[in-house]
Amino acid sequence: MNHTYFDPVADAKNSARALITAAVEAAQHVDELPQAEIPAFTIEIPADTKNGDLAANIALVGAKAFRLPPRRIAEVIASRLDLSKSLFERAEVAGPGFLNLFLSPAYFGGVIKGALAAGESYGRTGLGEGKKVMVEFVSANPTGPMHLGNARGGALGDCLAACLDWAGYTVSREFYINDAGNQIEKFGKSLSARYLQHFKGEDAVSFPPDGYQGEDIKLHAQNFAALYGDKYLSADEETRKKALVDYALPLNIQAMKDAMEKYRIHYDEWFCESALHDSGAVQEVLDKLKALGATYEKDGAVWYKAAEYSLKWGANQKPKGAGEDEGPKDEVLIRANGVPTYFAADVAYHYNKLVTRGFDLAIDVWGADHAGHVPRMKGAMDAVGLSGSRLDVVLMQLVKLVKDGQEVRMSKRTGKAVSLVDLLDEVPIDSARFFFNQREPGAQVLFDLDLAVKKDSDNPVYYVQYAHARICSMLKKLAEEGVVPAAPDTIEDALLAHPAERELIRQIARLPGEIAGAAQHYDPARVTRYAIDLATLFHKFYNACRVKGEEESLLQARLALCMATRNVLRNVLDMLKITAPESM
Repeated sequence: MNHTYFDPVADAKNSARALITAAVEAAQHVDELPQAEIPAFTIEIPADTKNGDLAANIALVGAKAFRLPPRRIAEVIASRLDLSKSLFERAEVAGPGFLNLFLSPAYFGGVIKGALAAGESYGRTGLGEGKKVMVEFVSANPTGPMHLGNARGGALGDCLAACLDWAGYTVSREFYINDAGNQIEKFGKSLSARYLQHFKGEDAVSFPPDGYQGEDIKLHAQNFAALYGDKYLSADEETRKKALVDYALPLNIQAMKDAMEKYRIHYDEWFCESALHDSGAVQEVLDKLKALGATYEKDGAVWYKAAEYSLKWGANQKPKGAGEDEGPKDEVLIRANGVPTYFAADVAYHYNKLVTRGFDLAIDVWGADHAGHVPRMKGAMDAVGLSGSRLDVVLMQLVKLVKDGQEVRMSKRTGKAVSLVDLLDEVPIDSARFFFNQREPGAQVLFDLDLAVKKDSDNPVYYVQYAHARICSMLKKLAEEGVVPAAPDTIEDALLAHPAERELIRQIARLPGEIAGAAQHYDPARVTRYAIDLATLFHKFYNACRVKGEEESLLQARLALCMATRNVLRNVLDMLKITAPESM
């Protein structure tokens, strides 16, 4: 880890481990403990910090190696701990042999000073060691409006990418445009039929049974007709379809880009599926699969041995709430008519990510209904000579929209299914991004439209923003009264001893670990929940501890704590691309 990163919890755990290890070795040196290899042990934060700030299980796991009762081992280690000049003020033995360590005032003061010194970078760690990671998310078909699932996928993918960036990875955000294959063929047929109906009437022209029924298709056809008139009425079907797709597809793609920009999502790359076909990348991967013995021919088509390669990745496993998995089955790569399938392009796309563009890891955010596709795609990475471990998929559950206690399925404005654009017109962007990141990806989101627009503490994003604004207002008032913050290194650590102060400082200290955990577990909701907890502890501190009117040294210590809290709240909100207002 880069030494410039400040992670007080990790520092405390590392210090505790070194102290305990030195104490064991000291005890062994004087035969208070037998000579034996020190077993692996854990250091955790207890659920109740009254029992210590850190707890080690060294005595419990060392009973066999040291051939002594755990409590006796813990007592020997505690007696040999040299806590002078350390982050800890005392150690206690509890229960069957837990070794509990209590942090010193210098640690708590150091958290504030370190967080203030780190400023905008506080929370960053070197966990990722600069590894190149691509997060691909939303990737909606460009044949119609984006839906609520895309709204959740957008917030989830963007905030996950932010967590990975803050955890030390080199991150790229990508949207994969499916501008080739069956859906574009269907798009063209639908547009062509609506164009003909525009001139001949709906009864005179049949609409494809599997066509796209949306009003957007009719609107595109009408606008195309306004531009070109009946020029394409007598054209052959392929010419008419191509002209309509060439007109409508760029408009749909631009609409998606506009919606994502409004949602504060900025992609590094909008990657077109058609580019894989045009460049020969699809055929290249098909040839590679064939050369590696991962394909066979049947009924005039080329098949991939998906059942064989996907078993390693749990082809029969699916997360709770996912649709029924059809089990392992082989996949068609090239149809009997010689046209590659979407799956073939998907394999080529992931090969392009990991080989052509050299990403160390590809992370895809998919709906839970794609659970069965995960082992097939990971297996395909093995089959093409890579490793399925370099592709991770985050499966995301559905969104349930609620208003007045009732589920909402249709937009009042359009009378159709609620789209991403409908939602962003209805609720603040801050609420949308925050609400969609309150639950882990595998949990269903209940999006309360009434709550999302409320401007009080019931609304969690308002609650967090208010904590930030409250601090800013307090600092502004103190400044107007001539109070100037002291240099952080002059703060008297021992003054911050109130339980509400200590709990707030402990929460500040947890930020780097929470961001790293969110990156490791692909769960940015951890950071959102962290922000709510931090706001709660600040409001608790604010009600329990005065700042204005206290003796100068205590005022300055608490002022520094407020400033550190403000900075942390701002960092978290900035990371989630949520505004951090200075007044409300």
